[in-house]
Amino acid sequence: MKIHPTAVVAPEAELGKDVIIGPYAVINSPVNIGEGSVIGPHTVIHSFVRIGRRNQIHAHAVIGDTPQDLSFSNLETWVSIGDDNILREGVTIHRSTDPNAPTHIGNNCYLMAYSHVAHDCTIGQSVILTNNVLLGGHVEIGDKAVLGGSAVVHQYCRVGAYAMVQGNGSVGQDVLPYSIVGGHPVRHYRLNTVGLRRAGIKGERYRILEQAFWQLRNGADLSDLPETPEITYLRAWLATKSKRGLHRFAAKNSTE
Repeated sequence: MKIHPTAVVAPEAELGKDVIIGPYAVINSPVNIGEGSVIGPHTVIHSFVRIGRRNQIHAHAVIGDTPQDLSFSNLETWVSIGDDNILREGVTIHRSTDPNAPTHIGNNCYLMAYSHVAHDCTIGQSVILTNNVLLGGHVEIGDKAVLGGSAVVHQYCRVGAYAMVQGNGSVGQDVLPYSIVGGHPVRHYRLNTVGLRRAGIKGERYRILEQAFWQLRNGADLSDLPETPEITYLRAWLATKSKRGLHRFAAKNSTE
């Protein structure tokens, strides 16, 4: 363990093996930081934060501050961060408002500079938030979703797994898994072909997803489609009650 002499670390903070704390960092308690994690200069880790193993948190990040919710009454609520994440400079992540459910970041996520994760958000595995992405409260981001620079997601929206949101997009409703959304106003355009190919979803599995996208765009259900892992997830995602509804589809002849 290496703690820079200018860092301020609460005696009760629990630090794992080989943790590195940079200059002028502030670590409050109760806080748990897993082995091999690196906390950059001037970073602030507030109380009620659990950080997993091998995370890289860069300079001036602020983790675990109280939620920006006027009704919050200073309850004991938490931030939970998994393993092997990269949080670049200026990232902010706020505690939840619910004592029973933390604001949660999964594993292998990459939160680029100045992205913000508000209270009660849930972010899955291998998610990428590009610079200046802003997530409102209670947002859900599925595994391997990618949000472009300065995208904004309204509170209570869901972005499905493997989805891609265009930079500067303003997401005010749910985003289908496996799809690309963009434009002003935001619309569903097509499948996230490159992301799906990189994930090994191709051949017949990809063709079935294409059929699912076509049927949803035309108002049909998915009851006649084969039970692939993607269709199983998509059916469950659509069956979950939405608070914001689904973004509309672009015109059928639109390819951009």
